[in-house]
Amino acid sequence: MKISDFKLECYFGKYEFTAPYLLTQSDCESMKIQELLAMEPGSHEAFLNMQMGYTQTWGDPELRQLISQLYTTMTSDDILVFHGAQEGIFAYMNVMLNPGDHMISLYPTYQSSYEVSQSIPNCSFSKWFIHDDGEKWYVDFDELEALIQPNTKLIAITTPDHPTGFTFTNEEIAKLALLAEKYGLFIFSDEVYKGLELDGEKRNWMADYTSKAASLCVMSKAYGLAGLRVGWIACKDHALLEKIVKFKHYLSICDSCASEFLSKVALRNGDAILNRNLTIIKQNMSAAYELFVRHPHVISPRRQHAGPVAFHKLLLPTPVEEFCQEAVDKKGVLLLPSSIYEMEGNYFRMGYGRLNVKESLAVFEEFLQEKNL
Repeated sequence: MKISDFKLECYFGKYEFTAPYLLTQSDCESMKIQELLAMEPGSHEAFLNMQMGYTQTWGDPELRQLISQLYTTMTSDDILVFHGAQEGIFAYMNVMLNPGDHMISLYPTYQSSYEVSQSIPNCSFSKWFIHDDGEKWYVDFDELEALIQPNTKLIAITTPDHPTGFTFTNEEIAKLALLAEKYGLFIFSDEVYKGLELDGEKRNWMADYTSKAASLCVMSKAYGLAGLRVGWIACKDHALLEKIVKFKHYLSICDSCASEFLSKVALRNGDAILNRNLTIIKQNMSAAYELFVRHPHVISPRRQHAGPVAFHKLLLPTPVEEFCQEAVDKKGVLLLPSSIYEMEGNYFRMGYGRLNVKESLAVFEEFLQEKNL
């Protein structure tokens, strides 16, 4: 197959490990292995005594059981573990979509959520746009229903969304499930920031609503453990999961036993990790909004409902690509322009999940001051 370049990863490939002030990262603060093992007595010795062999393609049984406990209707049989979320998306989309199919994707969003469809002959996708009302992001379900065609097979969403931070309410999740059932459509729901709700409403998993829905999650984002490369899909459609696992045989085959062990430790201590990361996000957001108040003619913020990323509007006449390029060239501050998402408008992504955000904000403000902004 031939597939277009992943624009976000190409962009990060230039700057992620060279720019000193990463103000756009989508993950939460990570931790050292010894910090994670210290959360569970006996885990350090058990980790060192592991046999470094192959693991099961479906994932470690105990890990799948722990993952299933995050949901209200899932069992371990409904969980398929992957080498990160990206592998799960790639496998699902390749199995689900066939020549001539049509899919709908929430937009803007993570590129792989829709890009695989463009590599399949005569497969098409439509964009269900997230709209900006000047203060926050929202969606229109009438617009979604109008996009449905006779050959539509799938609706792909990301909630909380990245880059915008838009998050479906529980009422909207239920509404989407009913709409999909009405038209016999599958739902792929990327929920990698689940557990980082900022508005006080704990969100339900899409896969708990209907057997035609698949929920994606990963240890990388909300838990901040990207180096583990462990993700999963939860879905009650076992026939579909059987097809996906056979596709996985041509990808990673299985995960790292060390990563699966550490993921189990993290999930058993998941509430503590998520609460830690929520605290970091809230503190960083507070500092960022103080900066926005000091520069009201430069940035118009759009507060996210959940997760560590937000998509803010640049009020300057300067194209956002030039603004972001100048920030990284002159001060080493990395932001992500909306052009990476092929989205109109002067928007840029900021991330609030890491401990050094306040330091990066200070240098970003120096950049604004040097430009007399």
